[in-house]
Amino acid sequence: MIVRSRAPLRLGLAGGGTDVSPYCDVYGGSVMNVTIDKYAYAILSPSDSGRCEFEALDVGVSEVHDCGAIPSQGGPLQLLKGVHARICRDFLSGESQPLKVQTFSDAPPGSGLGSSSTMVVALVQAFAEYYALPLGEYEVAHLAYEIERNDLKLAGGKQDQYAATFGGFNFMEFYAENRVIVNPLRVKDWVWSELEASLVLYFTGVSRASADIIDQQSRNVTSGNQTSIDAMHSLKKEAVQMKECVLRGDLPGLARTLQAGWEAKKNMASSISNPLIEEVERVAFANGAHAAKVSGAGGGGFMMFVCSPEKRIGLIRALAEQGGRLLDFHFTQQGAASWRIT
Repeated sequence: MIVRSRAPLRLGLAGGGTDVSPYCDVYGGSVMNVTIDKYAYAILSPSDSGRCEFEALDVGVSEVHDCGAIPSQGGPLQLLKGVHARICRDFLSGESQPLKVQTFSDAPPGSGLGSSSTMVVALVQAFAEYYALPLGEYEVAHLAYEIERNDLKLAGGKQDQYAATFGGFNFMEFYAENRVIVNPLRVKDWVWSELEASLVLYFTGVSRASADIIDQQSRNVTSGNQTSIDAMHSLKKEAVQMKECVLRGDLPGLARTLQAGWEAKKNMASSISNPLIEEVERVAFANGAHAAKVSGAGGGGFMMFVCSPEKRIGLIRALAEQGGRLLDFHFTQQGAASWRIT
């Protein structure tokens, strides 16, 4: 039997960063996001070697280990090994069975689309299918979060795991003790289409380590840096405003909220913006963009721009001359999914 799974990447529309501890534990966080038709994939199959095999197909890295001696932390395959270790511990009485685990993704790590967390969700979903584990959406997302943040000690927030698991447009609330509420939004068809036609997604060509930015953001909250805390308060309010704009189809309001959120986000940590991002932003505004925002923690990765659909082609041409690349995408309603090949 072969099991395949996929989980969608996400665009953070508003509130990103308020899902990170300790802010969400103290004040509560709110995030508005949407998934797109770019995915992280996982494949599980029996191992012919009688050992445990791990392979990231898109980067050409593989490891083979005796099933009872698998290092789970560190290295380019730590997500694969970390999920495997947790599933064995929690559901297989600690026994590791011979298995081949393979992955690939439509976006690189550090893209700002939640690719690492989405990969963990795809892996958890695949293991749940392979071993017929009784895991619902909240359980898959929470387990993926625990593996990434607690087991592997990777810094970050909570929104990516829940976005990848649930899919679609979601308004998410984050509270102390890992309490999360996902509110799926019923977005009108014309709003869905108009927003797709109004968004441009541009990869700066720079992948960044989000952990460094998130660590600085967390330290700012812990130390009582009021500028950073006030910025996160603003981001949380803008997530609520973004939800209202999407539900009402208020595209001008959406653009204003997106831009206000980006300006507030830059006050959370000094490394969120840089000269490259600022230059791309300048070019975009000179060629029809109404709003700009970096997706994810900041520092690089993908940038989002809102423009009038009739300005889209001109904006794309101008951005293409900046050395990065454009990503064609559509929104998707489906979250993580898995299937069996027998």
